[in-house]
Order: sequence, then structure tokens, then C-alpha cells
Amino acid sequence: MTKTVRKAVFPVAGLGTRFLPATKANAKEMLPVVDKPLIQYAVEEAVEAGITEIIFVTGRSKRSIEDHFDRSVELEAELEGRGKTDLLAEVRSMLPPEVSYLYTRQAEPLGLGHAVLCARPAVGNEPFAVLLPDDLIDNDDRPGCIAQLCEAYARDPASYLAVQNVPADQTDRYGIVSVDDAGARVSRVGGIVEKPKPAAAPSTLAVVGRYLLTPDIFAALERTPRGAGGEIQLTDAIATQVPGGGVRAMRFEGVRYDCGSKLGFLQATVELGVKHHEVGADFRAWLATRG
Repeated sequence: MTKTVRKAVFPVAGLGTRFLPATKANAKEMLPVVDKPLIQYAVEEAVEAGITEIIFVTGRSKRSIEDHFDRSVELEAELEGRGKTDLLAEVRSMLPPEVSYLYTRQAEPLGLGHAVLCARPAVGNEPFAVLLPDDLIDNDDRPGCIAQLCEAYARDPASYLAVQNVPADQTDRYGIVSVDDAGARVSRVGGIVEKPKPAAAPSTLAVVGRYLLTPDIFAALERTPRGAGGEIQLTDAIATQVPGGGVRAMRFEGVRYDCGSKLGFLQATVELGVKHHEVGADFRAWLATRG
């Protein structure tokens, strides 16, 4: 199996009901944090890690994602005609020539595991990354979370889960893992449970929206029955790989914002806003006046 990870899957078929009415006609992944939509932050993270094939698993009302990552000749001509070279360069940089984009549909809302399985024809027999755009991970100038997972995979090929500790009363929001060495940055996973109640959680180490998976996950997903919520859970399929020692947990470096929640989305907007190269200084000054 190759040690180079070239492909990344973005499950983006969800309806985004927590952000209604904003998401009634717009993809939740297109909600902007300062001046970039959530999906662009995730795609840039993948491209920075060396990913060259972007696979979107979409649903109805997601056409705006396709339009966002398509070339707009009219817009480019308008910017060029007005001499707005900086904006023109930024728009063109969204489409690196070495990166390709592919779109496939998830016809039924059968969960994250099913969405990943929908990408099987495009992924083939290769390791691949999975990024959930709801989780925005800020790394400043350090390597991104997917780059960290790819580096670990190159040293020791296995499936990798990005993890972080969460408050004990929030374990029922995540897949929770137990690990062989609780103090290590990278450790073998001993068990994984989907959204356990705090009293039943094996730890407070939660899987966040970044995975690097080996292609045998597809066969596992095909055998996985519907679980929590009547959906095919990716966590349940990963759990079948654990006994063979093929799953690792990595405590990633970076700050994660849960932009699937309104509070997390607002936190990301403020934190990235105060660091923004164009408006950061003025925004910080304005915040200071608010006490």
C-alpha cells in the first residue's frame, strides 16, 4: 500500500438544520468565517498537506459548493478590468492547477459512514483523508491537522483519528476512544464507542472531524449495520479495525472550533477576525471598546 496520501473526502450532504433559516437555501459549509466559507478552510488544509484529489460527497441544495470551486471567467474579467490584482490572485489561487475536484451524491441521509462509502469508487484502493468542514482547525503557520496525520502515516501506515480531550459531560456528542498510552501524542486505539453517556465513556478522548483511513474501511462499512440514529456510523466500522491493532489516535496540534454549533461558529469568527491581516487590528480595537 502506498505511503502517499493523495485523496481527501469531504462529506457535505448534511442539511445544517442548526443554522436555519440561514441554511434553508444555502449549504451550511458555505457559511463564511470572516471572508472565507467553512469548506474553503478545510480544502486549504487538505491541499497544504499535499492532497491533489478533492472528493465532495454532496446532496441536494449543495450546488453553491460546486460553484465556489469552479472558475468564474466573468468575475476574473471584472476584477482584472478594475485593476483589483490582489483579489484576482486570491480568487485564482483557490484552484491550484495540480488539484482536481470530483462530486458524488449521497442519495439518502444514512450517516457519515454511508457518506464515506459513497466515495469508494473515487478513492479506490488507497489511503485517504476525511475532513468534516464543521470542525475548523486553526494552526496559524504550523502544519495543519491533516498534514500531521499524513506525516504519522508515512512513518507507520495505519488508520489515524485526530483526537482531543473534551469535558466529561460532553462525551455523548463524540466518538470516544481508549488508548494504550494516555500520555503519548500518538497511541494505538484499544476501543472506540459512539456517543457514550458520561458514566459509560472509556475516557474523555474524543474523535474530531479529521481522519486518515486505510481502504479496508470500505469493506468494514459494507458490513456495518445501522447504529445510533438509524445511520451507518463511521465509528462502528472503525471499531472493527481496532482488534487487529490497525488504528491510531493522534493528539493534534491546533485549535479546533466546533462550527456545527452557533457558539463555536461565533468563537471562530472572533478568534480568526482578531488575527485577520486586513481587519484584525481595527477589530481588536473595536472589541476593546465593548468592555
